[in-house]
Amino acid sequence: MAAAAGRGPERSGRRAASPRTRQGSPPSLLLTLLGDYWWGQTEPLPSAALVELLADFGVSDVAARAALSRMVKHGLLTSTREGRHTFYAMSARGQDVMRRGAVRIVDFGRTRPDDWDGRWSLVAFSVPEANRSVREALRTRLRWLGFAPLYDALWLSPHARHDQALAELADLGVTNATAFVATSPDLPGTAVPPQSAWDLTGLVERYRAFVDEWRPTHAALGKGAIPPVDALVRRTELMDAWRAFPGLDPDLPGRLLPADWPRPEARELFLDTYEQLGAPASVRVRQVVAEHAPELADRVAPFLITRD
Repeated sequence: MAAAAGRGPERSGRRAASPRTRQGSPPSLLLTLLGDYWWGQTEPLPSAALVELLADFGVSDVAARAALSRMVKHGLLTSTREGRHTFYAMSARGQDVMRRGAVRIVDFGRTRPDDWDGRWSLVAFSVPEANRSVREALRTRLRWLGFAPLYDALWLSPHARHDQALAELADLGVTNATAFVATSPDLPGTAVPPQSAWDLTGLVERYRAFVDEWRPTHAALGKGAIPPVDALVRRTELMDAWRAFPGLDPDLPGRLLPADWPRPEARELFLDTYEQLGAPASVRVRQVVAEHAPELADRVAPFLITRD
């Protein structure tokens, strides 16, 4: 049954795609730091404080300031000057991007009753091969919504997100698009099942690698305090690593998952480690902010994720 559709020529004056930050890059680290310790705050922070915090991750002053300028250019930050000093704050757009990302991170992987009705959301579209930047941005956005390509221009999700998918397509100027909601019949063994759009075997390996990488940090927390700088770096790297999973894992209904699905173990490890690192990491952020803007130091607080 068709749920929604839109047709027409692609707009020639399309709005620029929303910027995406590469995992571990200075802009990605900045977004993570602001989301983790400056959540909901509107007061601008001194550029010197942000540059010093990035230095804990081995980012040079030049690269840090270039990242700040780039984020202003993309509308994620606003900048102001007071004498010789520059200050940065999240823009309304940046706050919206951060809020939507936080909602997805908080909700991702929660235990839910397996009440899936067997219906799939599908979107089909046409994007000229020459529009490579649009095609790449579209893939990123659809995967973040939990879609995957069954075929090149036919993407599907077990969740009712076709309206969101069409909105992303429209935002990129793609109006040759149609969305459907459908069920899959019993298929012969030679047919391709819908869930084959995802590399579940690869996901299992990634979750297990995540657990193997972060279990030692979790164990170290139980043996004694981790120094503030180390806690800040590890907690930021942990969030940066975990937030990649919502773009890879479609959160398929339980009946479609392989046995011994490792995500619950990985999520519990993430939540517990992230929570325990919060206090010592905040000490480091508060220390840096106090050095450059003492009146703002008390506003630093760790963002925590409520468990199921």
